[in-house]
Amino acid sequence: MMLAIRFRRLRQRVLSRLSALDDSVAEDSQPKMARNNTDPRVDAYIDALPEWQHAICDKVRDLAHAADPELQETIKRTRQPYFVLKGNVCALLAAKAWVTVFLYDGGLAPDPHAIITGGHGNQSGRMISIRQGEKVNASALKAMFRAIIANNRAGGWRKLKAAR
Repeated sequence: MMLAIRFRRLRQRVLSRLSALDDSVAEDSQPKMARNNTDPRVDAYIDALPEWQHAICDKVRDLAHAADPELQETIKRTRQPYFVLKGNVCALLAAKAWVTVFLYDGGLAPDPHAIITGGHGNQSGRMISIRQGEKVNASALKAMFRAIIANNRAGGWRKLKAAR
């Protein structure tokens, strides 16, 4: 009985990853990029999540790495995955009913597709909450990551805001 449950979970995880790969190819018209600069602690964080959160976090992780191959992963605040490149780009936090993608953009990155769900008036960052069954807007999120990375390379959102 226990073996059957484990097999079902493994099968669901494999099917979910194959589905995410299909979605990635369909949405971006390119195959999934290999992840560079990964951190096994981020693997452990994502692997411990329920399957639906695992799939969302994997998708966001792939998009972050696709935005710039120099992006690095790390763990901050004892267990939270962060993606950094000359400053914080984003962080993941899996809650009970959603996955939150924190964007460290100082409110500067454009959001023409209205994917931001919270923190609109925040001076340091905003967030996107993704619930079970919702699709990740891959092209909009990757564009957001690229804008944040460009701002980081230009000195960071604090410097850019001060210059305005």
